[in-house]
Amino acid sequence: MATVRRWTGREARALRQALRQSVRVFAEHLGVAARTVSKWEAGGAHTCPRPDYQAILDTALGQADRAAQERFALLTEDERQHTDFDASVTRSLQSPAGFAEQLSAAFPVLNLDDLQHLTAAMSDSGRYLDAKMVGHFEQQLMSCADDDGSRGPQRTLPAVLGVVGVVEQHARRVKPAIRRQLLAVGARGAEFAGWLYRDVYRPDLATFWRDRAVEWSQEAGDWPMQGYILLKKSQSAWDERDGLRMLTLAQAAQTGPWTLPPLVKAEAAQQEARGLAMVSEPRAAVARKLDEAWELFNAAGAADRDADQLGRHYSHDLLKLQTAICHCEAGEPIRAVDLYSAWLAEDRFSYRDRGYFLSLMAGAQAQAGEPDDAAETAHDALAVAVETSSQRTVRELARVCALLEPWQGRPSVRDLRGAVLA
Repeated sequence: MATVRRWTGREARALRQALRQSVRVFAEHLGVAARTVSKWEAGGAHTCPRPDYQAILDTALGQADRAAQERFALLTEDERQHTDFDASVTRSLQSPAGFAEQLSAAFPVLNLDDLQHLTAAMSDSGRYLDAKMVGHFEQQLMSCADDDGSRGPQRTLPAVLGVVGVVEQHARRVKPAIRRQLLAVGARGAEFAGWLYRDVYRPDLATFWRDRAVEWSQEAGDWPMQGYILLKKSQSAWDERDGLRMLTLAQAAQTGPWTLPPLVKAEAAQQEARGLAMVSEPRAAVARKLDEAWELFNAAGAADRDADQLGRHYSHDLLKLQTAICHCEAGEPIRAVDLYSAWLAEDRFSYRDRGYFLSLMAGAQAQAGEPDDAAETAHDALAVAVETSSQRTVRELARVCALLEPWQGRPSVRDLRGAVLA
C-alpha cells in the first residue's frame, strides 16, 4: 500500500491510543518489536518511522474500525493544536524584549519607580530582587488566576511561565531568605502552570510543573502546598478516569504531615467521595464523604476564606456541581442532571468553566438515556471550548460521543459527532 501520510512518532502513539492497545499489543499488531514502538513514541514529532513502517502504519489505520479512525482524528488534531500552542508560548518567552519587559507589560498597575526596580532586579537579582518584587510576582499570579476563566490558557500561560522562568533563573542568586519566599511563589506559579497545561490537555507538562512545584514548596517549607498539589494530581487522574489513583491521591492529600486550609479540606473530601464512587464502593460510603465535604465547607468562616489563598476560588456553586459528578459516577445520572440543570441555569461560573460543566452535563444526559438533550448541551459546550482553547472540554465531548454511540443514527447525534471531529 502506498504511503498516504508522513507518520511521526506522535501520530503512531495516537493510532495506538485510538486502537486502545498497549505498546506490546500494538507492536505485535504491526509485526515490529515493542522497543521500536517505544522509540517512535519517545521521539514524538521529531521521529519518523522508516518508509516500510510508514506503509504498515497506513495499513493499520485503514483496517481500523470507524470508531477508532474517529478517535485517531481527534487525537491527531489535539497534537497539532498542542504543537502550535507550544510554539506560540516559546516565541513569547524567547522574545528579544526579555523577561523584564515581558513582566513589565504584565504589570500595568506598577508605577515608573517599581518598573525600574523590576528591571534592576532582573539584571542584578542578588542586589535588587527583594521581598517587594516577590510580592509583585505573587500579585501577578493571583491576577492571572482571577482572569483565567475568561482569558483561557493561551493568553494566561505565557505570563505564568514568565514568572516561573524568573524563579528558575534568579533563585540561585538571591539571599537565602528571599530565595525561600521566591520559591514559595514559584511553587504556586508552577502548580498554576500545571493546571493550565491540564486545560490544554498536555498531561506530560502538567506533571512536570507539578513535580517542580513539589520541589520548590519543600525547599520553601510550604507544607500545605504539597498537600494541595496531591489534590490537583488527584483531579488530573479524573481526566483519565483512573478512579483508584484519584482516590488514593485524595486520601494522601488529607492525611499528610500538613494542615490543609479549610476549603482545600472540603475539596479533598469531595474528591475522595468521587473516587469511592468510581471504584464501586457502597453509595452510603460516598454519601458520608460528601456530607463531610459539605460540613467542612460550611464550617469555614469568613476569616478562614479571606486567609485561604489555596482555596480562594472554591465556592458553594463549585462544590454543588462536583456533587453532581459524584452522583453520576455513583450510577445516579438523573439526579446529576437535575443538579447540573439547576446550577448551570444562572451565570455562576467563568465562561470556560461553564463550558466544561456543560460537557459533563451532556455526559450525564447521555447516561440517563436523553440523547437529543445530550447533543444539544454538548453543542453549547463545544462552542465555549473552541473559544477558550479548552482541550480538556473537547476530550470530555469525545467521551460524550462515545456514550451516544447507541443513538448514532439520530440526526442530533450525527451532527454532534461531526462538530467534535471538525
